[in-house]
Amino acid sequence: MSPYSAILGTGASLPRRAVSNQELTEFLAAKGVETSAEWIETRTGIQQRYLCEPDETNSQMATKAALRALTAASLLPDQIDLIILATSTPDQVFPSTACAVQAEIGAKNAMAFDIQAVCSGFVYALTVADSMIRAGQARNALVIGSEVFSRLMDWHDRTTCVLFGDGAGAVVLQASEAPGVMGCKLHSDGTLSGILNANGRIDGGKIVGDPFLRMDGQAVFRQAVSVLGNSALELFESLSFKLEDLDFLVPHQANVRILHSVAKKLKLPEERVVITVGMHGNTSAASVPLALNHAVEQKQIKKGHNVLLQGVGGGFTWGSVLVRM
Repeated sequence: MSPYSAILGTGASLPRRAVSNQELTEFLAAKGVETSAEWIETRTGIQQRYLCEPDETNSQMATKAALRALTAASLLPDQIDLIILATSTPDQVFPSTACAVQAEIGAKNAMAFDIQAVCSGFVYALTVADSMIRAGQARNALVIGSEVFSRLMDWHDRTTCVLFGDGAGAVVLQASEAPGVMGCKLHSDGTLSGILNANGRIDGGKIVGDPFLRMDGQAVFRQAVSVLGNSALELFESLSFKLEDLDFLVPHQANVRILHSVAKKLKLPEERVVITVGMHGNTSAASVPLALNHAVEQKQIKKGHNVLLQGVGGGFTWGSVLVRM
């Protein structure tokens, strides 16, 4: 039994349609919502996002991302023992979207389940997969973040609808004699559930409550900057890891102002922060694996680099995972 786990390959998938800020503002104007491309970019750093068409599903994107990660890892689907899919926007209530991916790729030997921690979902899923590998329950794991947040949007709410996009990212995690995943720290505070939520539910075949995503943007901003900085420092202290040894930070891609504020709090040069929010928007649980895959494909993050992955989202949830690629 190997004592650690390590990332062997990454993959990603995006919907067919990229929607620029200008295209989005024209769409919103037709609904009586006033905004501008400049307003969106100035306040968020977002220039475009990808939005699913009606025929595109969460499981389809997750499947494509998973297959690309498997190719990068030089593994076949039947070598996978575990599939964990982080999402708040599954294809249906059940079966899980992870089981749909298992069926599509033919991972006949894998256990599969979803995990729900909103925008922290991927770091939560990665921590669970790492723990299961260390416990000897699996050797090869697919960890996926996949979201269709556009289907939770109230397109009359300018404070939320300009922020989010759809997409999927995945990694293959494998048992390893050396870390790999060096450490994880996860937290939550359910008393803050009111600042970011989607409270609707199905009851008797009808939607009960508000089915749309709602957010107190200022409260989320303050919490995100505080908890992400503290989470990083807590993890580093527990591992006796020096900040100067960190090569890259891959944070949840919510808002470029949050990313810059966290970098400043950690005294980390901005060139060591992976930022993809401009091209993807906020893709919730997909944002960290999408950003990681982009940095790997651009040869920005390379084998041997120390990388901090961070998520923060509704719940309120947050966490950090330190990995050596």
